[in-house]
Amino acid sequence: MKLKYILPLLFITLFTTACSNDDDETPTDEIENLVKIQEIANNDHTIELYNKNGKFKTGYNSVSIRVKDNTDDSYFENASISWMPMMDMQTMQHSCPRSAITKIADKNTVYQGTVVYQMTGTNGSGWSLTFNYTVNGKDYSATDTITVTQSEKQNAAVFMGSDDTRYIVALIEPKDPIIGINDLMVGLYKMESMMSFPVVKDYSIMLDPRMPGMGNHSSPNNTDLSYKATNTMYQGDLSLTMTGFWVLNLKLKNSEGTILKGEDVTTSNEKSSLYLELEF
Repeated sequence: MKLKYILPLLFITLFTTACSNDDDETPTDEIENLVKIQEIANNDHTIELYNKNGKFKTGYNSVSIRVKDNTDDSYFENASISWMPMMDMQTMQHSCPRSAITKIADKNTVYQGTVVYQMTGTNGSGWSLTFNYTVNGKDYSATDTITVTQSEKQNAAVFMGSDDTRYIVALIEPKDPIIGINDLMVGLYKMESMMSFPVVKDYSIMLDPRMPGMGNHSSPNNTDLSYKATNTMYQGDLSLTMTGFWVLNLKLKNSEGTILKGEDVTTSNEKSSLYLELEF
């Protein structure tokens, strides 16, 4: 075949291939590496809940949320969402600490919030979750029961302070501890009412990590936790010198320096009354 015929055919082939590749491209999965926890639906929409392990557990939970239109399986990009977790204890009901739900900046259809389940019932029962949301100027609601499993270690503690206020402290980081210095982050909340659990600001939390199975030894280079206004959490340094089971002994101080809960670890007192646990 002559060159003058080959060149046009080659150009057409390349052009067709390029167009085909553009058409075949699919958008990045916005819930990649997440596992669906469950769906909560009404007649119009399905609210999908995701996290890293596909479960709600006692303690701190980060949740990714999408709202699907049941008519065409599309997802809303401009929804306004709030939520209310509720624990039914038969004789009483209460909620738990939770954040506002906000849009993830680099995602078109994914929203995010955090919730701290301070307890659960038999076989994970007792909790329900209600979403109130607005799409296209119209208000909707969806409710269903959820399962909250008990965490193996104490990653959240509920306690009464010496100021007669009930508090909740929850471990957030480290999720994957290492031998060495770890960024330690916890959330601190107070119970204003059965439905309101705001973040506590400008307190301090003293830290003394110990290994009960190894003579209750501590570790060097730990720092106490202080409040960070940028993320409304308490942060410090946690030194872990070996793998195994650790108890993070804590003492809570208010802004005046008064100890509200917790004690020093001594030879006669092996553990503070306020503590969290981790194992790696």
